[in-house]
Amino acid sequence: MRAVAGNEGMSDSFLPSAVSRRVAAQAERRWDSSVGMGLLGRLTGADYLSLVALFFAWTSAVLLLQEASHAGIIVMFGAFLFDKLDGYYARKRGISSPFGRQVDSFIDVFAYLVTGALLYHVALSPTLWMSVVVGFAILSFGGLRLVRHASEGFGEAGDTSYYVGWTVVHVNFVVLATFYLALFVPWFDGWLAAVPIVAACPLMVSGYKSFKTTVSHALAGLFVVVALALSCLAVFTGTL
Repeated sequence: MRAVAGNEGMSDSFLPSAVSRRVAAQAERRWDSSVGMGLLGRLTGADYLSLVALFFAWTSAVLLLQEASHAGIIVMFGAFLFDKLDGYYARKRGISSPFGRQVDSFIDVFAYLVTGALLYHVALSPTLWMSVVVGFAILSFGGLRLVRHASEGFGEAGDTSYYVGWTVVHVNFVVLATFYLALFVPWFDGWLAAVPIVAACPLMVSGYKSFKTTVSHALAGLFVVVALALSCLAVFTGTL
């Protein structure tokens, strides 16, 4: 009986050690120590600005889902700002890279596509199925457009670079334009808004050359200022 008890004691003391060795073996098999958290080490200052843009984009999405459309739009413009700052920072520092372009494209999905689809769904859509159709058009064509850009980059025509196809910014602006139009034109509704939005989506995968010029940036900036003013007016005065 003592021998049996002794064997049982040895078995009990051996069990934790065997489990520990097995856990350690599985951890070594599953975890590549040469990689670790190295991905974070590859992020540059421009990539961290992109992550700030993602924070604003997610906050905008939450506000839109709470049906705070104007507040969501205002915060969305914060995402736009940091999305532009990351590109400026990368060019200024000479740190543009294919990896950075992939990070930027990932952020653009949320900053422009998800927010645009949600704005239509919350503020314009007449039915659930129209939200599904319009949202799918925005996300599918926009996603493919960003995949192409991450892979191929910019086109060049002389001294001017261009995006191949309409950008996700263009389509987001189309959604915004229909949103504000519906505020001021009583007969303009979600059914009519869906037409230009869906028609614009395939242009994102077309061969259209969206040149990066001072004029195009100025026009985009003017549109944002007007939209921001209207939404701030709505939030702070409740007149819209």
